[in-house]
Amino acid sequence: MKLWQKVTIGLVSGVIFGLTVKKLEISHYVEYVKPIGDIFINMIKMIVMPLIFFSIVSGITSISDSRTLGRVGLKATIAFMVTTTFAIIIGLAVSLILKPGEGVTLNFEQNLDAEPAKKFDFIKMVVNIVPSNIFETLASGDTLQIVFFAIFTGITLNKMNSEYGRRIISGCQLMAQLVFKMIELIMQISPYGAFALTSWVIGTQGIDVLHSLIKLVFAVVFAMGLQYAIFGLLIYFFGGLSPIPFYRKSFEYQALAFSTSSSKAALTTTMKICREKLGISKTSTSFVLPLGASINMDGMAIYLGMCAVFFAQATGFNLRLYDYLIVVVTATLGSIGVAGIPGGSMVMLPMILSSIGMPIEGVALIAGIDRILDMLRTTINITGDVTITLLVDKSENMLNVDVYNSKN
Repeated sequence: MKLWQKVTIGLVSGVIFGLTVKKLEISHYVEYVKPIGDIFINMIKMIVMPLIFFSIVSGITSISDSRTLGRVGLKATIAFMVTTTFAIIIGLAVSLILKPGEGVTLNFEQNLDAEPAKKFDFIKMVVNIVPSNIFETLASGDTLQIVFFAIFTGITLNKMNSEYGRRIISGCQLMAQLVFKMIELIMQISPYGAFALTSWVIGTQGIDVLHSLIKLVFAVVFAMGLQYAIFGLLIYFFGGLSPIPFYRKSFEYQALAFSTSSSKAALTTTMKICREKLGISKTSTSFVLPLGASINMDGMAIYLGMCAVFFAQATGFNLRLYDYLIVVVTATLGSIGVAGIPGGSMVMLPMILSSIGMPIEGVALIAGIDRILDMLRTTINITGDVTITLLVDKSENMLNVDVYNSKN
């Protein structure tokens, strides 16, 4: 049985158990299963900081080694980062408008009002991004400072140009693989975590939680549909091309990405369609497209932004402008190293929530709906990759416009 199926069973079982004990007025029984969920959450917390550091260092050094020296690579990297950033903003905006987290109150036993609201100070925010003591930063878990230190480390390693530098880069990439393997193992207990935390939330707080999750699903689908339309607008305004051929010829690789939930599994088919049907040059297809599969996650960016606002609304957490900026920066930079790893959203979301001081216990609640949303995320991810590849190819005058506009 596949992991997502086990997680779904765990979620459904948790709902049934929670409703049963609540109806029988024996809700205190959920306290006996909650420690299982606490262990799962603690394991995720344990791995978040090493993940941020090693994945970003590994991602930056890998990209720089092979791609960032050329004009096309630099142009594509900037385009991918910009579209990811705007995707997060779209997710935040849709959540603020549709308010999927309102109407339910989640209580994860954390004092969210312990720190009074402060006036936003942009200069102070910029200064505080740079850590004065990296060990203290690692201990306190200041995500933005860790991201800065990881970026600085990656850039420094790229400039060493020595055998020692290459050894350290290799070591960081091996450590990243170790962390990814740990994540894979932690995800194996996610069905039990989903059961424990879902039964506890339903048993103590009622069925309204499920109504909000359904609202979240519809909000995510709407936001991703909006992003899909934006791809067409980018092609029209920045490429000077009709988006109709793009949409018509993209169905095959989109269907494969949707069914497999893997951009990389669909990469071979996507490259073939880009060359033969969309008229994209072999250079861009073999160069820009794999880069996008490595760092570009428009679909997940939307999802992360929406989930952050969803949990803020459901827990009564007051997000400030500073918090929104942290979400945008952390998700954009974190996507460099985390793209394509198993259970990526289940790891990225705790990273985002912890970066703004929110409790991450709610992550297990969305595990059951994550599979269908993962299929949508992957479809948006791969479509975004092809969109940027097309635009970069057109900007370099390498696109075969006749093939792009053909009926084939």
